[in-house]
Amino acid sequence: MFNKLKQFRDMRSQAKTLQSKLADESVTVNTVGNKVVMTMDGNLNLTALAIDDELMSPDKKDKLISGIKDAHGDVMKKMQRIMAMKMKEMGGLPHIPGLS
Repeated sequence: MFNKLKQFRDMRSQAKTLQSKLADESVTVNTVGNKVVMTMDGNLNLTALAIDDELMSPDKKDKLISGIKDAHGDVMKKMQRIMAMKMKEMGGLPHIPGLS
């Protein structure tokens, strides 16, 4: 039992280390001839979004950018819940009394 607890702690520590390293990563993509630019961090958070004025009226640009960021955040949360349920269905982490 103590061996499984140690494995769980090691796995948790590795996950935290990975999450910390991923937080420092960043990816930027350009589409529509560089008129839409999106940046995401390693934790899948949308950190920046730029849309060229040519693609829309300037008075609605900020609202659209905010809406896209919010929608992205919502869809990521929902997908993470689905992924967690699928992991659980597949056995997930070993059952450790007091931690599940």
